[in-house]
Amino acid sequence: MLDFKKWMTTRSTAAPAPTGPVEYLVVGLGNPGGKYDGTRHNVGFAALDRLAQKTGCRVDRLKFKGSCGDCMIAGKRVLLLKPSTFMNLSGESVREAMQFYKLPPQQVIVLSDDISLEPGRMRIRLKGSDGGHNGLKNIIYLTGSDQFPRIKIGVGAKPHPDYDLADWVLGHFSKEDGEKVGQVLEKIPQAVELLIQGKAADAMNCFNH
Repeated sequence: MLDFKKWMTTRSTAAPAPTGPVEYLVVGLGNPGGKYDGTRHNVGFAALDRLAQKTGCRVDRLKFKGSCGDCMIAGKRVLLLKPSTFMNLSGESVREAMQFYKLPPQQVIVLSDDISLEPGRMRIRLKGSDGGHNGLKNIIYLTGSDQFPRIKIGVGAKPHPDYDLADWVLGHFSKEDGEKVGQVLEKIPQAVELLIQGKAADAMNCFNH
């Protein structure tokens, strides 16, 4: 099993204390439980872990049917959230947090895996369909909107059409693909910061390749 934490640097010890109202929600999608660690479908969790480490945030408060913690990014107070509802019900957690903080979809950033992208690639979209991803599908269904930004992290397509999709996304990376994904995780904090700064065009120009 691949450990994404090997690519992570030491967590910041000088993180500013969060102040003011929560203005953004950043959600990492995945399945709870140790047996899912390092799987393709849990890349969203790994991306949120990297962001938490970079900002000095502890995502260990149990609320909104998940684990959460808040931090400051680009001068904004941001809630980081890992739903514990399992992937297909991610929207339950996201909807609760959005309603509590009265956040519009445009201020919710979702980090997820994407089988249409090769490992080593990421793609930022400001809105759109679920693309066949059950976590995104449930968020769109329960929040009633697809107008939220998302950062998609490539995990690669099934090796052949007959391969079971669930087996694929719940499987682990090869060493080579894991290295590529780990490199993408290092870019997540910068991508999120640009989106929160309102520099979506810069973020897409920089990372959509």
